[in-house]
Amino acid sequence: MSGRRGSATALTSFVVASRYMPVYIALLVLIIVASIWAPATLSSVALRAIAPYGAVLGIAALGQMLVVMTGGIDLSVPGTMSLAAVIMVGVGDGSNENIWIAIATAIAVAALIGLVNGLLIGGLKLNALITTLAVGLIVAGVVHRYASTFPVQSRVPPGLSDWTSTRIFGVSPVFWMGVGLTIVLIVGLRYTAVGRRFQAVGANPVASHVVGVQVNLNQILVYVVAALFYAIAGMALAGLLRNPGVGAGTTYLLGPIAAVVIGGASLTGGLASPLSTFVAALFLTGLNQMLRVMGLPTSLQLVVFGLVIIGGMLVSGDRIIRGVEQLLRERRRPEDSRTQAAPGPM
Repeated sequence: MSGRRGSATALTSFVVASRYMPVYIALLVLIIVASIWAPATLSSVALRAIAPYGAVLGIAALGQMLVVMTGGIDLSVPGTMSLAAVIMVGVGDGSNENIWIAIATAIAVAALIGLVNGLLIGGLKLNALITTLAVGLIVAGVVHRYASTFPVQSRVPPGLSDWTSTRIFGVSPVFWMGVGLTIVLIVGLRYTAVGRRFQAVGANPVASHVVGVQVNLNQILVYVVAALFYAIAGMALAGLLRNPGVGAGTTYLLGPIAAVVIGGASLTGGLASPLSTFVAALFLTGLNQMLRVMGLPTSLQLVVFGLVIIGGMLVSGDRIIRGVEQLLRERRRPEDSRTQAAPGPM
């Protein structure tokens, strides 16, 4: 009996882990292809450039991952990131004395955006896709209006840009911040009661409501927490760009979603891996860098990037799980038929 229980546990672990394998295979293929056709992509200089921008995408993707785990989606990411970036310019006013005030303001505003999303989606049960798109458009309008109140050439406080340009073990601290946030989510989701309850709510909100879990409150809070991740990503991006401008977060509409999908998250909610999501963000950033090194025109870069996202959907975690389960069922049928055909003891 214990042997069967152990084999069942191992089989379950294999099925769950299989949904996260494609991103690591894709990363390995990227390294092989880059080493053959674009070796400059793997140079130390290129990797130091990829790491911080990959981390920015990874931090935004971690926030998107939390939303996807509830079965939702958030299209207000670009607006929230852009607003956090321009707040670092406007409130920071180019002075190190204002850094912490600017950071606190960006976090508070992002939390407010997330709260609006959460109340509309978790409270009023509006469609997440349309709601977050509309909120994102409103935030984009606020960004343009706010940015017009200070000179175009204004920069973030030098302390922020100096921090992002320093090196810890040869890599920007932005990368290590992304790694730290990934570890925090891994520990929080896997080893805390709150994290396990959050995954259960995402996987089966009806059952969670029956046992007394506040599903609506959970959905509201997740958009607030996700918005905080977007704000962190936006502030880090502002430090890297020094003069971010109103469109700093524009390119981060589909990237975080693609990283979550390629990272193996279940689009129906519940299952996701922070580590796989962060690795997927690094993969996408590395792919973009490789295409540039290869000298492909922007049009072809967009085509390749789109094909990769479609490929990620084709090998998404949900499809892999269904494929593995189907394979196991087909293998189990002959065994069951042989068991039924075997004569019993006389």
